[in-house]
Amino acid sequence: MASSKSAGKAAAHMGGAEDMRSADPATLTPSQASEELSRLAALLEQANVAYHTDDAPVISDADYDALRRRNAAIEEAFPALKRADSPSEQVGAPLADGFGKIAHAQRMMSLANAFTDADVDDFDAGIRRYLGLPSDAPLAYTAEPKIDGLSLSLRYEGGILQQAATRGDGAVGENVTANAKTIASIPHRLTGAPDLLEVRGEVYMRHDDFAALNARQEQAGAKAFANPRNAAAGSLRQLDPGITAARTLHFFAYAWGELSAPLAETQSGAIERLGALGFDVNPLTQLCENPAQMMAHYNQIAADRASLGYDIDGVVYKLDDLALQRRLGFRSTTPRWAIAHKFPAELAWTQLDGIDIQVGRTGALSPVARLVPVTVGGVVVSNATLHNEDYIAGRAGDGTAIRGGRDIRVGDWVEVYRAGDVIPKIRDIDLARRPTDAVPFAFPTVCPECGSDAVREDGDSVRRCTGGLICPAQAVEKLRHFVGRAAFDIEGLGAKQVEYFFADPSLPIREPADIFTLQARDKAQLTKLSNRDGFGDTSARNLFQAIDDKRDIPLNRLIFALGIRHVGEVAAADLAQHFSTWEALVASIDAARPAARAHLDADAAEVAERAAAADAGRRARIKPVRDLAWQGIDPEAKSAWDALIGIEGIGASVAVSLVTTFQQEAERASIDRLVAELRVQPVAPRAVSDSPVAGKTVVFTGTLEKMTRAEAKARAEALGAKVAGSVSAKTDLLIAGPGAGSKATKAADLGVEVINEDEWLALIGDA
Repeated sequence: MASSKSAGKAAAHMGGAEDMRSADPATLTPSQASEELSRLAALLEQANVAYHTDDAPVISDADYDALRRRNAAIEEAFPALKRADSPSEQVGAPLADGFGKIAHAQRMMSLANAFTDADVDDFDAGIRRYLGLPSDAPLAYTAEPKIDGLSLSLRYEGGILQQAATRGDGAVGENVTANAKTIASIPHRLTGAPDLLEVRGEVYMRHDDFAALNARQEQAGAKAFANPRNAAAGSLRQLDPGITAARTLHFFAYAWGELSAPLAETQSGAIERLGALGFDVNPLTQLCENPAQMMAHYNQIAADRASLGYDIDGVVYKLDDLALQRRLGFRSTTPRWAIAHKFPAELAWTQLDGIDIQVGRTGALSPVARLVPVTVGGVVVSNATLHNEDYIAGRAGDGTAIRGGRDIRVGDWVEVYRAGDVIPKIRDIDLARRPTDAVPFAFPTVCPECGSDAVREDGDSVRRCTGGLICPAQAVEKLRHFVGRAAFDIEGLGAKQVEYFFADPSLPIREPADIFTLQARDKAQLTKLSNRDGFGDTSARNLFQAIDDKRDIPLNRLIFALGIRHVGEVAAADLAQHFSTWEALVASIDAARPAARAHLDADAAEVAERAAAADAGRRARIKPVRDLAWQGIDPEAKSAWDALIGIEGIGASVAVSLVTTFQQEAERASIDRLVAELRVQPVAPRAVSDSPVAGKTVVFTGTLEKMTRAEAKARAEALGAKVAGSVSAKTDLLIAGPGAGSKATKAADLGVEVINEDEWLALIGDA
């Protein structure tokens, strides 16, 4: 889909992106890594909603995959900075309005990605490590084209199609049963199938059908579809099944969910069984005996890609042995036994027309390139991210040169690529075509929205406006976030209405609390809202009612709506489920304030000590300098801090953001004014599994003989346990194999229960 200025602005407002393209994640500072993870999470969320909910993707699959891959690489380099709302823990997006909901009996997962031959080799090697298999042990894989369409799950009971659901967010999908029944390649009745069978596959549109559809759209004066994937998704997700029936859709079956009896013992056998039951299965699916054969098939499919008649974006490899698939199991959102080998992204050259500076809700000044529109990989591009002032100047965050030190100037011819952002990136410039009057870009040192100083702190690659609440860009963006779908979601008060009221001098909304005093303030006005352009008695009354309806708000939605840095939907839910009430949350944050300051001081002291040690050629003394920062801290504050960062999914970055927000007088006063207008609904604590280790913290040490460490960890987590890497006073159980050393000693000192591997297997019922 073509990028637009508005898309660029929205992407830029989500947070300042920095020049990470040329830097190894391991070389980033923690501050840079945290900023990049925040940016990636926001951009991926926007991409997910555009793709899964709106059927109007703003990036290609290659772009999206590269964005997730970048996020995963930084998380691997900085595991402590992994966000509670990390994109690596999410599948799909919220459901669109208008469809009934169907909960998937088994979660619909996404796939991990490979982009190089080395990634495929690593996939095979990782499976062997997990299963404890030698490199020469036979392992077969299926290789099949990855269809670029819409995932669909079909549930058959007694051989009769009962329901069809989209993937949705992986746990809950949209009920599109009536629409799915109009697709000729989806059987309504099966003969010889298991009594319960959930068939999964991809709905897609062939190129010739797509061309015919767009021709009809043009004749009718309707908008043409951007590509076959959009057309297929938009056609399947019609509220009128008659529209779906009028568009030619197809379905390839390639997987299954819940079933009452196995289809086969192998992936390839199961696919053959689905074909025998009457489903279309891809004829290019091939059984491969090793990674070399898998990559050879990938190359052949890539060579034939243009002649297939439908869109694909890679090849999917799956371990053939279903028993081994079950042993490998799943990560949070992807199976360990499958991977998608994606096709590479594309490039194009165009001219840079201008550079816009956008201000996000965190005050970040983000430069966005305005381009002469150009088609890149079938998508028209008119904007690209320029990351930050260093990137424009031709240097990385550490001062080293990028692009050979060549800066970017208005008028330059630039190479654009679409491989990892909601808006594309600029890879390089052509100095030979630079206009003679082009001058270096002067990055502003004042906010273009409010005129406040724009400063760049040490260790931060982003320049930020210091205006805070007086900066209209930050205020408007925070309000837009507040009324967003995942926050208060007030009917009739969207982004446009927020901007209208923010600019209104007589009935302004400048902070969230103003929303809930709007009706009372309107009564005091000579000119009522109902008498203004765009409003009437009914619309004004409906708006006031919609606002009143949101005074009762669940705790997790309130936390997310505040727009606190690093606190996304998942982190908000974790906090709400832990504290249950607003009062308990605030009390904990306030109690942890001194310890949060000590934590920041300890971090700063550690950085200074490392630098001093490097200069003096000695070993850094980390523990003493960190201990010094914590001296004199009240034990209750330390306990509150430990409890806060000890919440599953909540780390130091989130905790510091919470404390920082609540200790700022103006921000705290604004929050207090808001909460005074609300009735915050408690959130019930997360349900605990009835397994014998649910809720317990366990540690594995020594050599395990019955399963690999990775398999043991996955099994424990599946039973509701938290697996830690070290023994502490919070540890409930230590599983010690041969060779257990210091961890076993520490467990004994702390009185932690210690059992061996056989006792562990007996405890969890795997003996």
